[in-house]
Amino acid sequence: MRFAKQGMITHKGGCHCGQVRFEAIAPARVRVSECNCSICSKSGYLHLIVPADRFTLLSGKDVLSEYRFNTRTARHLFCSVCGVKSFYVPRSHPDGFSVNARCIDPGTIEEMTVTSTNGREWEKTYPDGRGEFPQ
Repeated sequence: MRFAKQGMITHKGGCHCGQVRFEAIAPARVRVSECNCSICSKSGYLHLIVPADRFTLLSGKDVLSEYRFNTRTARHLFCSVCGVKSFYVPRSHPDGFSVNARCIDPGTIEEMTVTSTNGREWEKTYPDGRGEFPQ
């Protein structure tokens, strides 16, 4: 695996009904953010940000529904069968993916550190219009 030397592993996960399945390459000890914006706080989303080249949609492209609001930059992708958003393309990282850490299958996450993100004041949190990818 191309990221093994950097301490990366493959995490698999998906939606509740199992129609949407993905894999993401990230550390076993992950840092995720809990955002207080309107949509994340209502859904309990925990963001694990990964570059696009470390994310693969394995199945379910045909059952994904998309929701966009406000600036219409973020592509919120939901399973049209069970309604779970297991990943999406965030406004803060439009060239990557935010994986919902709550949707990762058990067994690969050794440790999870949760930090808060102030998404209610998005422009103050991301003054350059986007975030950096974690290493």
